[in-house]
Amino acid sequence: MRAERTAGALSAEQAIDLAGNRIAYRLNRSPRRRTIALLIDDRGLRVAAPLRAPQRAIDDLLREHAAWVIRKVGDWERKRPAPRLWVAGEQIMLQGTPLTLEARSGAGRPQLEGDRLLVDAALDAPSIESAVHHWLKQRALAHFTARCHAYSAQLGLPAPAVRLSSARTRWGSCHAGGRIRMNWRLIQVPQAWIDYVAAHEVAHLRQMNHSPAFWETVALLVSDHAARRAALRREAHRYLLP
Repeated sequence: MRAERTAGALSAEQAIDLAGNRIAYRLNRSPRRRTIALLIDDRGLRVAAPLRAPQRAIDDLLREHAAWVIRKVGDWERKRPAPRLWVAGEQIMLQGTPLTLEARSGAGRPQLEGDRLLVDAALDAPSIESAVHHWLKQRALAHFTARCHAYSAQLGLPAPAVRLSSARTRWGSCHAGGRIRMNWRLIQVPQAWIDYVAAHEVAHLRQMNHSPAFWETVALLVSDHAARRAALRREAHRYLLP
């Protein structure tokens, strides 16, 4: 077991046998937690627990919800993107469209050329990964800002400040002070889904809740928001980098 301590919290890799399945999970203990919770995100199964919760209680909860855990972990494994080598010929997605990495001498920063993303041939794989991530984030911030400003203007609202997030479980968030955050990974999915998230967060500038009035506001911006939301939940994994 590998454990790490941060500011009173403890995180460790664990595993348990459930109905003949060996299930790996990360256990995060925190002095601020009062209950045990199970969560599946893009890193797999996580268990959040109070700092002094007995392991027996954690095991009992996992066994109680064994069917759910096995099903969700299986879904996660099927959807998990294949590891990338970050070499020429691999593909990444930009607004739902595949781009092929092409190494070119003297390319410098990543450059878009048709359906190819040029990267410097002198870079090693980790440097290419870092450069492409930076390029995607730059594109994301500019694009998300434009979409949020367009939607806020449509509602007659002041243009919000837009920032990027790297949240693991949320596509976007809106602060009461007028700030919007959108997950940079969204720049990889189809435009219709990006627009849904932007519209959703801008609608919160008018309604800081999920009331019927909020969804009516979303519908003013994106009439088929329910279909887009469902597609994003169902298919986003097909577009995202690991």
